[in-house]
Amino acid sequence: MAADLSPRTRAAEPAGPRLRRASAATLLGVVLALTGCGGPPTADPSPPVPPATAPVPGGADATVSGIDALFLAMMVAHTEQTLEIVRLGLDRATDPRIRTLIAAVRATETDELSTMRGWLREAGPSAAAAAARHDHSGHSDAAAGLARLRAATPADADRVLLDVLSRHQRTAADLARAQVAAGTDERVRDLARRIDRSRTAEVDLMAGLG
Repeated sequence: MAADLSPRTRAAEPAGPRLRRASAATLLGVVLALTGCGGPPTADPSPPVPPATAPVPGGADATVSGIDALFLAMMVAHTEQTLEIVRLGLDRATDPRIRTLIAAVRATETDELSTMRGWLREAGPSAAAAAARHDHSGHSDAAAGLARLRAATPADADRVLLDVLSRHQRTAADLARAQVAAGTDERVRDLARRIDRSRTAEVDLMAGLG
């Protein structure tokens, strides 16, 4: 018997999938825009920020495509920029609390970068190529931030580093939240949730060190 394709039948589709599909295109625009890429300090060193990564499950379900692959490609580019900022920050920062924090950022994001690159490889050449076609170079202020950090005087280096890295990590959290709303692969959405929590915690810690 032929399937009933009447408007009444289509309207019976669960609201969740329909809303997610309807919002994906809008939120993709938000994702691209967000990556515009988008009290006295305590005496004790800041605690390391918990890693945002999780074990990668295997099997046939471990694939990504579409907006999930685009998010991964954009976050890979963003993370590579974070690691550039952190490397320079470790050369310039003098406050031991800040050095402790950015060392933890480096460890967390190095692991995440490896995970995301692996998932992009699993996505296959077509999905990875589609994501790679987006030019990430115009969607970040990392180059300007690195220039500011290089030009900062020794007395200002810690303050400039906190400002540059806070802005960069805030963008990552915003991008991750957009992916949670628009993404379709639950594994990638879970990583995005972890990234949101991790980057938000880092920004809060840096606010207390300024």
